[in-house]
Amino acid sequence: MQTQIGWISPGAVNYLAQRLTVPPAEAFGVASFYSLLATDEQAPRVIHVCDDIACAPAGAEDLVRGIEAATADDDTVIVKRSPCLGQCDRAPAAMLQIAGVGETAVAPADPELLAVAATGPSASSTDRAVTGDGGHRRLLRRVGRTDPSSLGAYRESGGYAALAKAAEMGPAAVLGEVKKSRIRGRGGAAFPMGVKWEAVTDSSDQRFLVCNADESEPGTFKDRVLLEDDPFAVVESMTIAGLAVGATRGFVYIRGEYPLGRQRIDAAAAQARAAGLLGDDIMGTGQSFDLEVRSGAGAYICGEETALFNSIEGFRGEPRNKPPFPTQAGLFGMPTVVNNVETLANVQSIVLDGGEAFSQIGTEDSTGPKLFCLSGAVANPGVYEVEFGATLGEVIDLAGGTEGAIDAILLGGAAGSFVRPDILDLPLTFEDTREAGVSLGSGVIMPFAAGTDFEVVVQRIAEFFRDESCGQCVPCRVGTVRQEEALLRLSSGEVIGSRSIELALLDDINRVMTDASICGLGQTAGTAVQSAVQLGLIGGGG
Repeated sequence: MQTQIGWISPGAVNYLAQRLTVPPAEAFGVASFYSLLATDEQAPRVIHVCDDIACAPAGAEDLVRGIEAATADDDTVIVKRSPCLGQCDRAPAAMLQIAGVGETAVAPADPELLAVAATGPSASSTDRAVTGDGGHRRLLRRVGRTDPSSLGAYRESGGYAALAKAAEMGPAAVLGEVKKSRIRGRGGAAFPMGVKWEAVTDSSDQRFLVCNADESEPGTFKDRVLLEDDPFAVVESMTIAGLAVGATRGFVYIRGEYPLGRQRIDAAAAQARAAGLLGDDIMGTGQSFDLEVRSGAGAYICGEETALFNSIEGFRGEPRNKPPFPTQAGLFGMPTVVNNVETLANVQSIVLDGGEAFSQIGTEDSTGPKLFCLSGAVANPGVYEVEFGATLGEVIDLAGGTEGAIDAILLGGAAGSFVRPDILDLPLTFEDTREAGVSLGSGVIMPFAAGTDFEVVVQRIAEFFRDESCGQCVPCRVGTVRQEEALLRLSSGEVIGSRSIELALLDDINRVMTDASICGLGQTAGTAVQSAVQLGLIGGGG
């Protein structure tokens, strides 16, 4: 309905409710949950302009004013400010929703380019992604080098060799190699993938595999590059994983702000299916596996695995309490494996080279290659691949170094921490960052230039979490609001009591959100704020 008519009218809600035999209030509750679904009538062309922490310094405000001036007399266009669109490497970014056509991502964006994009049905209008490596390109080996729309080109570059070998090895042997690799998840939690897979194989029930492609963390775009520029690798990796854990059905849940990624994954799955690489009796194994692609609709919380399940099932994207864990009762109540795009992309190397060889890459506790998203005050924003153990400074150097002096670096994304540039020799591993009191998170490295107004930056982070809270639990629903209010008082100087009292309040709020929130959103909503306070980037004075 959103795509066809540009909003979800009361009549549409009633029609859908009747067809689905659900109460209209429930259908409206779902429609009103997602930011890309409109329940009030709006212009048929909507331009979402990112004003988040990466795009704001790149001219987001000028872009908004330019579009508003250019469309002042056009009542068919409306401009909306948006949280991160996952295009941080080519900021400023925008996305168009055109009734009857669909979505178009535009980055880097300017008013003239947006005017052109708004008249056509193209899925994307963006520059090619910038990628680099430290001499060991594995995950990015086909990006920018192989036609992402051609199954033939993918197979010529070595594609589907891993699936062929996995078919010969059998599920138990593939699982054994994954466990030997000691690979940890790349989504932030760093949970061992082999342990997760094995937990599902112990079940006799129907099993599901979910690829979490809903990377909505501000500053994060590594999965977007794989989805857009190496989609067959995502499909092949999911097929190997599905056969290994005994799942016959998989889902790719991709954020709604990635229209090109959705288009290419759909096309890759269709070609693989036509070639007999998805569906029944894959490569003579007697096993079946197929996948569906589902789009999100603008909800950061749906990156949390149980909220993602609810979204796929058609409900509001609200997290579930754990236990039970997804490996016990996940999607549709069945045992489910959830891995993000980057994590799954490693499966091919593990199968082809063996888990033991994979475990020798990186360090003892952080094995394999790692993708990092560099944006902000760096010479060449993009996705860079290194082996675990490369230092923060070495990865920044791959991106051409910083542009001038910098005051701080945001490590791990909006849910990560600010660090000073004097720790550039920090090895980027799970164990070293944990010892340093920071987190790799979603792989974000965002330097901020000297003179940055960090009160503005931190307020935008707080606003993001307040806006993205699903509202289900009190600690997060109230805490994110109170955190933003305290920051605004500190910024304006209209403090309650004193600055030290306000800072103590911020600390208390953070502790409550961390200890009592249902999911990771609330648990990490104050992490960047607290790190900024500790470094003296905000809240100075007594």
